[in-house]
Amino acid sequence: MMVHHSIILHFFFKTNTMSILSSDDQARVTHAVSLAENRTSGEIRIVVEQVVGKMSARDRAAKYFADLGMHKTARRNGVLIYLALVDRQFAIIGDIGIHGQVEEDFWECTKEKMLVHFRAGDYVQGLVEGIVNAGDRLHTFFPKQEDDINELPNEIHFGAN
Repeated sequence: MMVHHSIILHFFFKTNTMSILSSDDQARVTHAVSLAENRTSGEIRIVVEQVVGKMSARDRAAKYFADLGMHKTARRNGVLIYLALVDRQFAIIGDIGIHGQVEEDFWECTKEKMLVHFRAGDYVQGLVEGIVNAGDRLHTFFPKQEDDINELPNEIHFGAN
């Protein structure tokens, strides 16, 4: 099945830090996802790995989007943020339900907010900024409903490498 995305971003950022996220960093990112999802029916997932490998960050993110079942949410309103630390690349993918809802510059604004922190080597704050920004827009277009359930885990998914 082909997964449709509202937009995919692929950008480079500069940093010398190549370490994986500490347990405190992971807790901070997971907490940001939980807070964002408490206000929306949307789902946000974070994928972190060391290198992209032979695929582009865009293609790697799309693969994880499908593998993690992000296209199976009830309202098709999932957002995946993919980060390859060593390769210094990231991608943001939103599902088809988001397409046409958010402003044209939404993804660009989200990217820029994250990129400021990534360039400074602060991956955690960059991820948190992306999560908060995505959560705010998801809240506007997909507010939390009384019967809403958390359809996907909030924990960071670490890639194979």
